[in-house]
Amino acid sequence: MNKKVIITGATGMVGKGVLLECLDHEAISEVLVIGRNPVGMEHPKFREMIHQDFSDFSSVMDQLNGYDACFFCMGISAAGLKEEEYLKITYDYTLSLAKALLDQNPQMTFTYVSGQGTDSTEKGRMMWARVKGKTENDLLNLGFKDTYMFRPGAIIPLRGIKSRTKAYQFMYDYFMWLVKLIKFLSPNSVVNTTQIGKAMINVMLKGYEKHVLLPKDILKLSVK
Repeated sequence: MNKKVIITGATGMVGKGVLLECLDHEAISEVLVIGRNPVGMEHPKFREMIHQDFSDFSSVMDQLNGYDACFFCMGISAAGLKEEEYLKITYDYTLSLAKALLDQNPQMTFTYVSGQGTDSTEKGRMMWARVKGKTENDLLNLGFKDTYMFRPGAIIPLRGIKSRTKAYQFMYDYFMWLVKLIKFLSPNSVVNTTQIGKAMINVMLKGYEKHVLLPKDILKLSVK
């Protein structure tokens, strides 16, 4: 099908998983990774744009044209951050790229990695959930052909992928048995990085009846 996609957050756990699935998929002919740091990968489909200022994409607009989807996987933990700082990284940076892409690719499918517990009312007590909710709401109303919010819960990293968040990697190193137990007891509550990647590709190719996707929806999409 020769689909061309953009990925952010490819040095992180989810983004790396999505990247690997995109490089393997026969329907995708080109993957452009946008990030601050090199991924350190070579592949015939792989292109990379190192861009330091995620608040302004005006200087690279001509390089953002002609893409079918953006898989926005960039994110940061709210731990230790004030709301203003978390809002800038989570909301401002996301909407900045989304608006630039919409200008160049109005028929694009945009997917955003959010999280379970996101507050769509934007009024709850949890700061991160309010910010994520605002980000989701504004993306859904931006005007892309299709927009999907991915809300994975617990995630199992596959294919040798490591989390860049030390606390998360510590959990994977020492408590993976607990994550697997949760999956055994509640199969629809845990996804892996491969399933997220396949679900994003399938939602680009075939769409989905919901625009906010919970783990059970991600699992369903991953085997379409």
